[in-house]
Amino acid sequence: MEINPNFSENAKNDFNLVLRAKEGDQRAYAELMQRYKDAIYFMALKMLNNKDDAMDLAVETFGKAFENLDKYKPDFAFSTWLFRIATNSCIDFIRKKKLNVVSLNTMVDDDGDDRPLQIKSDSLNPEESSIRKQQSKQLKMIVDNLPQRYRNLIVLRYYNELSYEEIARQLDLPLGTIKAQLFRARSLLYHIMDRKRKIEL
Repeated sequence: MEINPNFSENAKNDFNLVLRAKEGDQRAYAELMQRYKDAIYFMALKMLNNKDDAMDLAVETFGKAFENLDKYKPDFAFSTWLFRIATNSCIDFIRKKKLNVVSLNTMVDDDGDDRPLQIKSDSLNPEESSIRKQQSKQLKMIVDNLPQRYRNLIVLRYYNELSYEEIARQLDLPLGTIKAQLFRARSLLYHIMDRKRKIEL
């Protein structure tokens, strides 16, 4: 894989980190996340106008990027590729949220007019349902084996569906601490699942 000769020094450094990450270097993953997590978060915040959603989308962006690192081609800087993933994730999120907040029969378009909405069936066939249950069981096992403070945060946020503010009140911790620890908890969870997936392949 040849590097683009027009890359800036930062882009060249990112490219070297990507190469190391592809070889399983956890420090390279961490450094790439450290470099761009704030920029991705603020971009998502600008698009979504919600701090909790922006935090979740930032984590999702890195998850998608690291999972698909083999698909990255150095025609463009890593940062360009990463921001494209973030933008697409935000657009998908906004689209899904719009579908969730309108009625099932109509959808309001940009002009404020109702128009018919056809929704694809979400029902799963027996095989898909079995796979989903197995995946859910595996995820629960991984969550149960996380360090206790991370496990508690994941359970409160994603199983009990509490907001960041509710978790902070329940655990009597500052909101910033909750967000930072949840960010680390989800990153840890992603890396465990990713390693497990690679072992199974």
